[in-house]
Amino acid sequence: MPDRRFDIPPLDEVAMAAARARQASLTKPLGALGVLEDIACRLAGIQGTARPSISRKYVVVAAADHGVAAEGVSAYPPEVTAQMLANFLNGGAAINVLARFAGAELLVVDAGVASDVPGDTAALRRVAVRRGTSNIVTGPAMTRSEAQAMIEAGAGIARELADAGAQVIATGEMGIGNTTPAAAITSVFTGRPPELVTGRGTGVDEAGYARKVDVVRRAIERNRPDPEDPIGVLAAVGGFEIAFMAGLALGAAERRVAVALDGFISTAAALGANGINPAVRDYAFATHRSAEAGHAAALERLGMRPMLELDMRLGEGSGAALGFQVMEAAVRLHNEMATFEEAAVSQRSPEGR
Repeated sequence: MPDRRFDIPPLDEVAMAAARARQASLTKPLGALGVLEDIACRLAGIQGTARPSISRKYVVVAAADHGVAAEGVSAYPPEVTAQMLANFLNGGAAINVLARFAGAELLVVDAGVASDVPGDTAALRRVAVRRGTSNIVTGPAMTRSEAQAMIEAGAGIARELADAGAQVIATGEMGIGNTTPAAAITSVFTGRPPELVTGRGTGVDEAGYARKVDVVRRAIERNRPDPEDPIGVLAAVGGFEIAFMAGLALGAAERRVAVALDGFISTAAALGANGINPAVRDYAFATHRSAEAGHAAALERLGMRPMLELDMRLGEGSGAALGFQVMEAAVRLHNEMATFEEAAVSQRSPEGR
């Protein structure tokens, strides 16, 4: 299967100029709403209209297991991945609460869970090519064709949601052990050593943390991923849900749908998507900066400023769902504030420049 670069359109400069002109006419000093103004104007460029909307919001949570969990890199056993999937489907997880709060629809995807998901799984979308990746310490996580298949699966879900009217899609994940491949991906794409981009994930102790850093280092040394070959990086040291999220972001951007990135693993996936086509960055919003050590490095590499900093490290799309609230505020202010003319308010005098 040949690599696909994805045909991502440029932002609509005419719509963005019109949005900036509207911001200049609203009853506030120009720039007084800071980043909220930038969010509204970029959404205008994404949607091709001076009056953007994010009334149709989706959170996609992709779950998969990781062979590297056998190295003791997580405080939780691998079977928790399937158990949490059941929790998502039953409405009891943090992301269920936050998605409801944000007025977003939730889609749960099995991208490669190793064990059976308990309970009624009628609402679970299955795109898995295999039940969990291989151990990245002993070889590549997946084959190149498997990585490509997961990228295409993510892009396919994005297209489906775009056809359903999605205006913003959040990339969420679940997978015991997945902060380890995220750290390896981040180390490869940023050039920073494993000890600077590896965090404690689910809360491992000092010995577990030292072991985890060593695992990331050994995985990179064993597989020697090339940052100039992003699909190769995802195949070598990534995860099925990480490749899926990269495809989800790329597919959304192809269809002019905004992407809300969650935390460390979601942003590691964005590093892969950026390697495939850097135009994806125009469509992606960093919703928060997590407590994970490598997240700040990944955001810096992408040139992204997070909306929130709440020391979260849950995943699931939880930070992105909170970011929806900020994006919604930006759009409502942009669309619903009165202009100086409408409110009969005097504008700034030339002498006040």
